[in-house]
Amino acid sequence: MSHEEIEIETHPWEPYIPGNAKVLIMGTFPPQSKRWSMDFYYPNRTNDFWYMMGLIFGGDRTALLREGSKDFDLDRIKCLLDEKGIALSDTGRRIRRLAGNASDKFLEIVEPAPLFELLKRMPSCRCIATTGEKAAGVIAELTDTPAPKMGEMAIGPDGLRIWRMPSTSRAYPLRLDKKAEYYTRFFTDAGII
Repeated sequence: MSHEEIEIETHPWEPYIPGNAKVLIMGTFPPQSKRWSMDFYYPNRTNDFWYMMGLIFGGDRTALLREGSKDFDLDRIKCLLDEKGIALSDTGRRIRRLAGNASDKFLEIVEPAPLFELLKRMPSCRCIATTGEKAAGVIAELTDTPAPKMGEMAIGPDGLRIWRMPSTSRAYPLRLDKKAEYYTRFFTDAGII
C-alpha cells in the first residue's frame, strides 16, 4: 500500500475546554478505538496519564478510577479538569498511521490542530504542555519556537509558556512517580497547584 493510500483519520473528539481553562495539555493523537476503555482523551488503560493525574491531584494513582473497578471514572475526570482549569486537545487533527498503530514514530500529521483558534477560546490560558517529543515538535512548528528539551519550557508568541513533558505512554521508560514530578512542575508554574 502506498503512502497516499493509507487512510486519513480525523480526531474523534472536540477539544475539552473548561470555561476557566488556564492550561492546555496536548498529546499527539488517540490510539485506534479498539484500544479505548472510554470515549475521551487518553482512553487506553495502559497509558499513564490518568494514573499520573490521580497521583498528582488525589495522592493516589487510582484516584480517577471507578470505585472497585479498573475503569476510568469519566465524571470524576471531567470534574477535576473543570475544577483545575485544564483543557485537553491533541496536536493532530488529521493523521495517517504509517504502521497501523499509535506510535508517534509512525504518525504522519496531515493537518495539525488549530492551536491559535483554540487559544482564542481560552483567554486565561498562558501555558501549554506537550506530552512527548512528536507533540512538542508540532507545537514548535506552529509557534515558530524551538522544541524544548524534556521537562523544559520555551517562550512562544505573546509570552505563551510551552512545556515539553515526558510521554505518558508506558512505552516511555520512566516510572509513574517520575512522570508525575515533571507534570507537577508544570502545574506549579501555571499556578494550578
